[in-house]
Amino acid sequence: MRILRAGDHRRMPWKNGGGETVEIAVSPEEAGLAGFDWRVSMATVAADGPFSSFPGIDRTLAILDGNGMVLDIEGSTPVLLTVASDPLAFPADIPVTARLQDGAITDLNVMTRRDGLAHRLVRIEIAGGKTVPLTSSTCLLLCRRGTLSFRQGDETGALAAGDALLIENARESVLEIDGQAECYLVSIAAR
Repeated sequence: MRILRAGDHRRMPWKNGGGETVEIAVSPEEAGLAGFDWRVSMATVAADGPFSSFPGIDRTLAILDGNGMVLDIEGSTPVLLTVASDPLAFPADIPVTARLQDGAITDLNVMTRRDGLAHRLVRIEIAGGKTVPLTSSTCLLLCRRGTLSFRQGDETGALAAGDALLIENARESVLEIDGQAECYLVSIAAR
């Protein structure tokens, strides 16, 4: 179990050069954009345009801030994503274009290599105490807003906005959370 503090997240340019990404976690550690098995990041999208293509990768996107954007995903009906929308999963290797609704947005992006891994992204509201079952081998909890304390077995800690908790070998355990926060739970497992 590792706490990943917001101030330590790595900043890097988008693959297509159109903006900047804040990398929360990647595996293997220090992997580049072509060599990761999985990656969790946030990005500010300030202009309409195409998404970077990642061959062999599945992606899920959630809107964290802003008025939303429409995604034109090849072969699908355009989808409006807002802060109230459920996260949207789609292949990262087909053409996708983003059209902002009204100003810049910040998104949360989860990507896994399709031939070996699968992932799930869910939003969790914490208002007091909550027990969250961890069903995958690797889990990451991002505290988006507010603050929380957590306990898993004998380990305890606290997260502030922007911090994340990375739990490896998490399968069939629970995370006890207390606080007032909006969080996102990423679950990553072998196919």
